[in-house]
Amino acid sequence: MAVTSQTSKILTSKLTQQFVNLLSRTLSSEVTNLKDVLADKIPREQEKVKQFRKDFGQAKIGDVTVDMAYGGMRGIKGLVTETSVLDPEEGIRFRGLSIPECQEKLPKGKGGAEPLPEGLFWLLVTGDVPTDAQVAAISKEWANRADLPSHVVTMLNNFPANLHPMSQFSAAITALNSESKFAKAYSDGVHKTKYWEYVYEDSLDLIAKLPTVAATIYRNLYRDGSSIGTIDAQKDWSANFASMLGYSDPQFTELLRLYLTIHSDHEGGNVSAHTVHLVGSALSDPYLSFAAGMNGLAGPLHGLANQEVLVFLNKMKIALNEDFSRTKVEEFVKKTLASGQVVPGYGHAVLRKTDPRYTCQREFALKHLPDDKMFKLVAELYEIVPPILLETGKVKNPWPNVDAHSGVLLQHYGMMEMNYYTVLFGVSRALGTLASLIWDRALGLPLERPKSMSTDGLMKAVGAKH
Repeated sequence: MAVTSQTSKILTSKLTQQFVNLLSRTLSSEVTNLKDVLADKIPREQEKVKQFRKDFGQAKIGDVTVDMAYGGMRGIKGLVTETSVLDPEEGIRFRGLSIPECQEKLPKGKGGAEPLPEGLFWLLVTGDVPTDAQVAAISKEWANRADLPSHVVTMLNNFPANLHPMSQFSAAITALNSESKFAKAYSDGVHKTKYWEYVYEDSLDLIAKLPTVAATIYRNLYRDGSSIGTIDAQKDWSANFASMLGYSDPQFTELLRLYLTIHSDHEGGNVSAHTVHLVGSALSDPYLSFAAGMNGLAGPLHGLANQEVLVFLNKMKIALNEDFSRTKVEEFVKKTLASGQVVPGYGHAVLRKTDPRYTCQREFALKHLPDDKMFKLVAELYEIVPPILLETGKVKNPWPNVDAHSGVLLQHYGMMEMNYYTVLFGVSRALGTLASLIWDRALGLPLERPKSMSTDGLMKAVGAKH
């Protein structure tokens, strides 16, 4: 009886202390350290996933067809990505929030109307909308982590001018792996329950350093190697990036905030996100994992699409001698389609409506550059192209995607170098893919190894004759 009473007192004491700790956190000033917030959330998520798998681990979530196997695994439900979900009808949701909701709820830059990417990162990592103080803490932390090791600076400054910006970007990220805290901890035998902490540190370091890498590449290639200047700890991530690139127009900084936010994540199955997840599942550190994803982003069917849109627009501009009358534009579009080519920037593998990322860029243009000639052309195509595509009877989604607009906005503010645009995309995509990578390790997701089959094996499985 004495033992039972003593045990009861100990349990009561522990519960009381937990309650006091919780009450203390609630009443005290808000926690602005993202890692502390994450450390509080991870055990609860781990338990939720553990119980879910225990109760429903054998439940089926879909069927796989032969066409899915041959068609790039489109539509196969086989990945877990917590940060965002892409709905065919309503577009991307970041932790449940649509782009308009993010624009409304996330903290804004000083004097600006666009959400700060730091706020989106906090949302992607925690699922919570951050406060101004929490976002300011991230801005300061990234500014303090932004310097590059000397060997990476030397490498960047010695790349030949004919090496594509994305090749330089990927190579520099790979070389940054010399700084990996996760790789060192793993080598030292850290317990797997601590993996997420070191992946977190690497991820924040990498995100902080990416604008410095990207700006150095830009200055070396397009600004005669001029200095990127110094990081200002009082500025946000986008403002420092704009300054390092050499742009002082506040509207360009606003555009950069918008661009870096909306390109950050697009659920887990796209090439760059899936590659980071896949390579990370081998316990490659975040630098190596993200570099692999950037090599995928560099492909013309992924990150180069906005460049192809500008090429198309410039071809139209020359062919029509800047006569953008509706009749002339319609004729050019129909001729393009009749020749077996596509209208770049239209259609999407998943979406079945106008991409909300296109819409928010259109709203930015209507506000800041309504009289820009190229924007007017983009706006006209928005009216003309979908009906023509629908008439063909071959297109499931005739609506514009994110790539149909971004290049025109960047060129309006003087960034004419199309080969560089995918680097901006890459800087942004770090927010989503690295937030996911932190959770991959927190949830202990295993080495990814789907089963593949030969054509003969598939034919046998479905009872087809040779």
